[in-house]
Amino acid sequence: MSNKPLDQMGDDELDDLITGQEEAATTEVAKVEEEPEEEEEGMSFVDHLEELRWHLIRGIIAVAVFTIVAFVSKKFVYGVLILGPSKSDFWTFKMLCAFGEMIGSSVLCFKSLAIKFQNVTMTGQFMMHITSSIVIGIICAFPYFFWEIWRFIKPGLYKKEQKAARGATFYVSFLFMTGILFGYYIIAPLSIKFLTSYQLDAKIENIITIASYVSILMTLVLACGILFQLPVVVYFLAKVGLITPTFLRAHRRHSVVIILILSAVLTPPDIFSQVFIAMPLSFLYEVGIWIAVRVERQRLKELAEEEEKKTVKEEVKEG
Repeated sequence: MSNKPLDQMGDDELDDLITGQEEAATTEVAKVEEEPEEEEEGMSFVDHLEELRWHLIRGIIAVAVFTIVAFVSKKFVYGVLILGPSKSDFWTFKMLCAFGEMIGSSVLCFKSLAIKFQNVTMTGQFMMHITSSIVIGIICAFPYFFWEIWRFIKPGLYKKEQKAARGATFYVSFLFMTGILFGYYIIAPLSIKFLTSYQLDAKIENIITIASYVSILMTLVLACGILFQLPVVVYFLAKVGLITPTFLRAHRRHSVVIILILSAVLTPPDIFSQVFIAMPLSFLYEVGIWIAVRVERQRLKELAEEEEKKTVKEEVKEG
């Protein structure tokens, strides 16, 4: 670059100076907007695999720790957690009874749940013990496991994408745990009460296998935890422009059918459970529309700002 004063420069020199400054500014902007974090530069595919392996190992160790804790706490896990929704003194049934007394009705008070469990295979109880411990370990370690995966993904994102996904671990974990609690305290006990008390004839006695009971309980709880991720899915799809608030509003009636199908696939084959899961999902769909509106508004604002910057640059270049 020439050190001459501006008033002593010729037209060609001034043009070269302006062009050089514009190229330098463009290069700096490109570096800030386009490049991932510096620490990721130069990493090979094998290095990425090695890093992912360690993130997965730490997540699996967390799952194993909670699984072992659940396994050695057999009395609490089965006596309180797993068999809890099958007892008349469960929190949900107490609240229903209190509500029934408030409105002057005793229909909602279940004095006794006559559920008999049996084990029909030699390894049945032991395998149920292992399976339920693993599921509890996965549920308890989920926030940490997701955080480890997010730590691997985040450095590969652009600064703008990292900003957009801020708080992902908190929101995903919060929605997952909310779904788990909803499934455990609302869906599971009501479904179990309905399914175990349903009779075709008084002579037919319901004797439930422990494997069947645990399987349905786990399916309901995990299904709620997964389905409650709907707002997160809507957020990211709206962020990349695949869906819009207009699209979601236009397909609101179609969403009811899809929600019922998902509920049918992920829950036991009874209408009772499907409807109870479909109701909160319909509410979450409306929340998704609100999220999509905010994302669309932000996206349009960013596009307007970029267009304004582009216009200013063109005016400077022309001037």
